[in-house]
Amino acid sequence: MTSDAVRRVQSGSTWEESFGFARAVAAGDRVLVAGTTALREGVLQGEGDPYEQARAAFTGALEAIAEFGLGPEAVIRTRVYITHPRDVDEVGRAHKEMFDAVRPVATLLVVDGFFDSRVLVEVELEAFRGAVDS
Repeated sequence: MTSDAVRRVQSGSTWEESFGFARAVAAGDRVLVAGTTALREGVLQGEGDPYEQARAAFTGALEAIAEFGLGPEAVIRTRVYITHPRDVDEVGRAHKEMFDAVRPVATLLVVDGFFDSRVLVEVELEAFRGAVDS
């Protein structure tokens, strides 16, 4: 694959600059979105609310794939990281609202924590931008 086949987009997050990564990378027919939380310009959306944090994180990740002209229907995989098992139902509710019609494969993991202890949810997406067989 040549470098012409790879395109990267940034969201403006300070983490992208300090760690040296892109918010999303398109390589061929795949678009991968890096871990995305509910932090927007240093402000945590939905503090203390796993449902609202999940919705905000998914929205941010979907904004990244929109840079490639894609929407939720292109999402084929989600990965969700949460800090407490008690949040499974609320985070699952947000996932269902955003992806029920699409039904991507999904992974949910409980982790010890994130860089900011107020963050309850982090998500990753993978999207497909090629021809879709029904």
